[in-house]
This record gives sequence, C-alpha cells and structure tokens, in this order.
Amino acid sequence: MALIDNLETMLRRGQDNALVRYGLGNEYLKLKEFDKAVEHLAKAVKFDHGYSAAWKSLGKALASAGRNPEAIEAYETGVEVAEKKGDVQAVKEMRVFLRRLQK
Repeated sequence: MALIDNLETMLRRGQDNALVRYGLGNEYLKLKEFDKAVEHLAKAVKFDHGYSAAWKSLGKALASAGRNPEAIEAYETGVEVAEKKGDVQAVKEMRVFLRRLQK
C-alpha cells in the first residue's frame, strides 16, 4: 500500500503521467481491484500510446474484470504497438493472452 499511497500523492501534486498511471494500475491489479487498475492503465496508454507494457497490463486488467471484448481490443492494439517498437517478448506474451481470450 505504501507504493500506492506514494503514487496517489504524486497524482494529487499534479505529477500525472504514463509511468505514474502504469505503476498505480499494476499495483491495483495485484490487489485484484480491477476497475481501478483499468482506470489507471487506460490513462497510461492515453499519455503514451506506444507503451506496450501498459497495453499488456490493461489487457490483463480488463480480462480479469470479465471485460473480454475490451481485453481483446487492448491486446490487439498492444501487439501492434509492440511490433512497431520491436518488443518481441511483449508481442509473444500478448498473443498468448489473445488466443486464450478468443477461444
């Protein structure tokens, strides 16, 4: 919770950016607070559309929340983003998650 508190404090001070939102999203994901995770991760990819790790986490949060069509969309976008960046590992991981959701 200390990390969440620190990141929330940064937000309150106006330090709103992709990294802060990504950190918050991942911490809420760990706590299984999926709606909060989705909220922050969606903002992370709005700040930085090319943030492949945030797309991967967003897909995971959406899938965990039972929002499979949105999760598929997030993973598909994430794969495109990661391919453009040459982030091979992220592409592989997101394709695995995509296949699971599409079954």
